[in-house]
Amino acid sequence: MAWRRNLYAVTTAGFIGFTGFTLVMPFLPLYFEQLGVTDVGEIALWSGLSLGVTPAITALMAPFWGRLADRYGRKIMVQRSLFSFVFVMAAMAFVTAPWHVFALRALQGLFAGYGALTLTMAADLAPPDQTAYAIGFVQTAQRIGPALGPVIGGVVAQAVGLRPAFFVTASFYLVALLVVTFGYDERGVLTHAVEPRGATTFRSLLAFEHFLLLMGVIFGLQFVDRSFGPILPLFISALGMDDARVPLLAGVLFSITAGAAAMGHHIAGSLMRRVGARKVIASACAMAAICVAGFLFAPSAWWLAAPTAVFGIAIGSATTCVYTAASSIIPSGARGSGFGLLTTAALVGLAVSPIVSGLLGATSIRAVFLVDALILTGLAILVSRLMMPESLPVTESLPTEEI
Repeated sequence: MAWRRNLYAVTTAGFIGFTGFTLVMPFLPLYFEQLGVTDVGEIALWSGLSLGVTPAITALMAPFWGRLADRYGRKIMVQRSLFSFVFVMAAMAFVTAPWHVFALRALQGLFAGYGALTLTMAADLAPPDQTAYAIGFVQTAQRIGPALGPVIGGVVAQAVGLRPAFFVTASFYLVALLVVTFGYDERGVLTHAVEPRGATTFRSLLAFEHFLLLMGVIFGLQFVDRSFGPILPLFISALGMDDARVPLLAGVLFSITAGAAAMGHHIAGSLMRRVGARKVIASACAMAAICVAGFLFAPSAWWLAAPTAVFGIAIGSATTCVYTAASSIIPSGARGSGFGLLTTAALVGLAVSPIVSGLLGATSIRAVFLVDALILTGLAILVSRLMMPESLPVTESLPTEEI
């Protein structure tokens, strides 16, 4: 079917783009060293600023680009973003000073936003009973891409050198651009997605039933999901793992989380057909809370693998259900703006989480898991009490067609 072809094109482009977005992360500190920065503290500072500025600006710009997509079409906005990335990443190969890298990463954040737009496109193109499947399919690619990107980037940098690696990254975006341009047919998709005149200010979006709650849930899920980064290796070491094996186990656990979350994205539609979005989101948050609390009672580091896998599935399922629920309450002509705001909430959680986690971890590593469990429990209670089942996708209204 035509909508499936469009879905595969959007998913492929998103996977390639998200992989390219994380391709340079492994060797960016080494690149600063090659640019003449010798002090370790300065290298860490420039690396942190350059890696952080892109999602920070993306968080600010996502609703703006979503609003333009509502007015002028999703495809051209995704093409605009990917086209700019081709040149920005190629320009990285010619920089001569650290601030050049920072400026280009800032420019990259300014023109980013295709992640939210590809989710919007998935929600637009799929039949109503397949919306969760389409959104979950795209989110699965967006989850796997960043997991593979650093590995591929490290291999590429070792094979061809640091500067040429940026041309390889630029080629990723070029391929993604070509996939969207020739693989995605927007004709017919936007017949129902024209923005009603005067209907979609950001204030009016926030007034939609449950939208603020959904933004809060997305922020909380992203906050918890990314809180493990600064403290998980330390926690593994505290459980008695040999220092030489800590990096390996930490990497395995992060990979388990990513893979399980991708599975959660994929099965979310099936779960929603059975019990509805509200119950899936609330139950997933509760299950994730139990898993995080279970970390506190793990007798050894290897016992973390089981709760980590269940945690990933729960986070992935809840995230897909939140976006699907949002697509059901936002008019189709305002989904670009709405998904842009949801992406902003997610990116703010991404930015704030490592800072809070690091500060808590400096006092007590276990305090991070305790706070995470409390946040997830709070989300489960809020969703179960504040969301009305009749306002969200439920099982009875969805056919049980096998996907």
